[in-house]
Amino acid sequence: MHFDRNAVNIPIRLKNLRFGTEAPSTAPNARASLVSHNLLPSQFAQRASASTPACDSIEKMAPPRKYSTRGRLLATFRKVREVALVGRALAFTGHPVMAQIIPMRFCNLSCAYCNEYDKVSEPVAVEEMYRRIDHLGRLGTSIITISGGEPLTHPELDLVIRRIRRTGAIAGMITNGYLLNQERIERLNSAGLDHMQISIDNIDPDEVSKKSLKVLDKKLQMLAQFAEFHVNINSVVGGGIRNPNDALVIGRRALELGFTSTIGIIHDGDGQLKPLKPDEARVYFEMRRMKKRNYSRFNQFQEAIAQGRPNDWRCRAGSRYIYVCEDGLVHYCSQQRGYPGVPIAQYTRADVKREFVTAKSCAPNCTISCVHQVSHIDHWRAPQTRTVSPGGDGVLVNIQTGG
Repeated sequence: MHFDRNAVNIPIRLKNLRFGTEAPSTAPNARASLVSHNLLPSQFAQRASASTPACDSIEKMAPPRKYSTRGRLLATFRKVREVALVGRALAFTGHPVMAQIIPMRFCNLSCAYCNEYDKVSEPVAVEEMYRRIDHLGRLGTSIITISGGEPLTHPELDLVIRRIRRTGAIAGMITNGYLLNQERIERLNSAGLDHMQISIDNIDPDEVSKKSLKVLDKKLQMLAQFAEFHVNINSVVGGGIRNPNDALVIGRRALELGFTSTIGIIHDGDGQLKPLKPDEARVYFEMRRMKKRNYSRFNQFQEAIAQGRPNDWRCRAGSRYIYVCEDGLVHYCSQQRGYPGVPIAQYTRADVKREFVTAKSCAPNCTISCVHQVSHIDHWRAPQTRTVSPGGDGVLVNIQTGG
């Protein structure tokens, strides 16, 4: 998506928390100041080098790691790899561009709208994760994104990331951010993580979602200071999120900290279109007018969704995008688990080529952004000559998980 820093002022109650100079508050004693002026937790200040002058805020500390010589070199190298993967994707269609892989279905949170977690699963053994990642490498996968559940609950996550990089793929991760601290960020740097996305749903936690800016802002400050990987903050509208204006505040805060910002539309239990209410649509289009470059550039499909209209597109799930669940099976996406349901060890390039030309009946009303984004690369070519209805008999698969 494309954003800039020119966001409208949204009156919103921030209680005792402040998220930026541009967001006025209706609270009587609110002041417009950045959270970055708040004190860091003492344990992080104590880890500063003895030769470094004492400091009481991120603003007074050394420049963010990403602006160091090493950080700039890593960013340049990452961009070169991204350009190369796009070129390869345009030149050849016989390999996955992106795979999402699940090392952990367990999640430390219980968001009301989510059907992608449970409270009982054990982590997938790291040796098995190695085998699955190597099979993705065998298929020529360009980007491998770790999802869940909550990936940070996996005890060997650093080794999983290293294995992804060993295949030559770009390593990404989607997390709720709750378990981040400086030491964890440094470990992710060392492991070679390329991209992190944190989903933040609201300003204050509520019964729908605990992924709030109030809880996570300190984590974001640490990322801004210490992360050598790219960070994107994704906010959402729809799905029972109480105040859609929260997305604007979250987006502005992301830009203030030097991150990219995107907005998603929460789908129903089948990953299908759920039209936005007028106030939600207004916030969505306001976010769309904010321009900042992001590595995920192909979100035009969401405009139709925001207006309750289907999309005419060629879904390349099972081919350019694949989803590998905690059981090691390949699925179209997180919301269509069950088809094709083939173990990744048995998935071949012939499967990739077949699914490339297979139309999916769920595609017109689909809201799964990563599949849309990856499929956009091939929107201009290879008409689909086969048709499948995931789940059989036109019935969409809907996996509900406990929690």
